Amino acid sequence: QVQLVESGGGLVQAGGSLRLSCAASGRTFSTYAMGWFRQAPGKEREFVAGISWSGGSTYYADSVKGRFTISRDNAKNTVNLQMNSLKPEDTAVYYCAADAAGYSGVYAHYWEYDYWGQGTQVTVSS
Repeated sequence: QVQLVESGGGLVQAGGSLRLSCAASGRTFSTYAMGWFRQAPGKEREFVAGISWSGGSTYYADSVKGRFTISRDNAKNTVNLQMNSLKPEDTAVYYCAADAAGYSGVYAHYWEYDYWGQGTQVTVSS
């Protein structure tokens, strides 16, 4: 069983920055592909960014490309999402997810992930 705990959400003005972190339990974190998703009120959960188990491959939704950066530290069992140039439409609950299959890919669909955190709220004011 893997537990994921997100932190770093909050309220920020448009154009500002936030850094989300996800701490994972388990000794095999370095074999998990990781991802960030978000869900705004009344909308479906959507992919934001993903990273391979080695950190060598990343993938972003078009809506955040060039503004968000995903990274991981396998020694600390953490994955981060640096969010810059935030917009009001980035307002959502952000979820960290882990794919425990052990393949060296990056995954952009929620059904490819096995474990989820509880989420952290990000609110961007205009």
